[in-house]
Amino acid sequence: MAERSTAAVDVADNSGDDPLTAKADTAATDGVAEEQKTAEKTAQATENKAVERQSGEQPSITAPELHSGHKLARRYRLEECVTRLDGFSSWRAVDEKLRRAVGVHLLPADHPRARSVLASARSSALLGDPRFVQVLDAVEENDLVYVVHEWLPDSTELTALLAAGPLEPHDAYQLVSQVSQAMAAAHREGLAHLRLTPSAVLRSSTGQYRIRGLAVNAALRGITAERPQRSDTEAIGALLYAALTQRWPYDSDAYGLSGLPKGVGLLPPDQVRAGVHRGLSELAMRALANDGATASRQEPPCTTPDELARAVAAMPRVKPPEPVFTAPPEYQHTTYQQGTYGRPQPRPAATQQVVVPPPPLQSRTGKALKWAVSALLIAALGLGSWQIADRLLAPEPKDETPIVHPSTDEKPAPSKPVAISSAQDFDPPPGGNGEEYPESVPNAFDGDPSTFWHTKNYTTANFGNLKSGVGIVLDLGSAQKVGSVDLSFVGNTKVEVRTAPDGASWAPSTAEGFTTQADGSGSEVKLKLKKPVTTRYVLVWLTELPLTDGEFRGQLTEVKIMS
Repeated sequence: MAERSTAAVDVADNSGDDPLTAKADTAATDGVAEEQKTAEKTAQATENKAVERQSGEQPSITAPELHSGHKLARRYRLEECVTRLDGFSSWRAVDEKLRRAVGVHLLPADHPRARSVLASARSSALLGDPRFVQVLDAVEENDLVYVVHEWLPDSTELTALLAAGPLEPHDAYQLVSQVSQAMAAAHREGLAHLRLTPSAVLRSSTGQYRIRGLAVNAALRGITAERPQRSDTEAIGALLYAALTQRWPYDSDAYGLSGLPKGVGLLPPDQVRAGVHRGLSELAMRALANDGATASRQEPPCTTPDELARAVAAMPRVKPPEPVFTAPPEYQHTTYQQGTYGRPQPRPAATQQVVVPPPPLQSRTGKALKWAVSALLIAALGLGSWQIADRLLAPEPKDETPIVHPSTDEKPAPSKPVAISSAQDFDPPPGGNGEEYPESVPNAFDGDPSTFWHTKNYTTANFGNLKSGVGIVLDLGSAQKVGSVDLSFVGNTKVEVRTAPDGASWAPSTAEGFTTQADGSGSEVKLKLKKPVTTRYVLVWLTELPLTDGEFRGQLTEVKIMS
């Protein structure tokens, strides 16, 4: 249940909205009409559907009746249905080719929104921004339309975070900052979300917020807006309001949150809950300012995500809370007396008979013995004095301690392969249009040398003098140590390996944002970095293409990263 709540796509959440259909319950049931087996009944059903379409009536929509274990494109195995609503269904699935979990939206090809879902999914996939849950595939085949996207079981929905209480000011600041910047970038590419709810925002274990369902969730539900930028900005304001107060900023309950009391209007967050950060409270009101609501300081409202992102950047940065100091436990005194533990205890002395020593040697033999002992002592003292003088006067000996040189046979720790979490094509401006066959990028690290990612065709080896290069950005999932990169190409290709700065939470948007670590050329290129680098993002940057069938294009069959 935990994995399902944090990774399933937000397409079933209707809280806070009007029902999509009066018969959602019927659409969600598993019972279907008995299959018609005769050719006569099939023909009659087809004729009835044609009559409905000609008369302008919408045919009844039924979600595709698939089951766990069904495979799409002989690759995606359906595991668990997480949504069945309004003619479409959403599943948790397994990509058997790459051996990873994915999410899948399914709907009939004759669904009235099938065309818009396909178009929205493909447009979202072209964005390639790691701050959004990536669309991996959008296909129409066998009377089905399906959209495949990332599945993030290690991330947590904002809905679950708010169920535990309001966020800390630093976390709320990071939420509005990252989400507004991401949506500003999406709107610059002409993409809107229109369904930006707490279930559509995920927080990873590293604190990065990611948005899912860009354009696709709205297309599945048939949601449109006359002012999409204003709609998304107000949705971000509602998310910030909920993060600060654990209340939904309207008079109805939604997404597991209680709404505001009816009839009081939109109260600022710092009037709903004590201790709310004043700057964030005013920012939420500026984003929500609509239909008569205004910010507490009468500042102009933010009507686009870009305006909201600039307003966040202009306010003082909210620092994370100081770590709580935990005092060590008090010293526990023992029952032993100080200074007595481990020592022998005094015992009463026993009475013993005093032994009288024998009288000294007074005979002649005794006197001779005393003289002999005295002579021996004198001789020993003389010999000892001579040895001491000889040692002091002797020259200081040379240090003959052998120098131990380190062994040259010691080998460094063996390198290990570094797993690649995901990748995306990289074709930045100037000269680039942001797309270099993103659908074939997974072929570059699928372990199959017969598949490859390829660039577009160019008139010269240096991309027709249009740009300095193209490539793919490899996401290692978290910061990893990179020592070498092995590359296999079709044809002699010139390539560089570049890395993002250590600690970067997403990949740079320009090639100059990466640091060049090694370069080479050939069809089998093994690039060893001068010294290992810790990074999350690795850029394979092609700078010169081989001639293939009369045109210049790059074809990367395999890439392997070693520590």
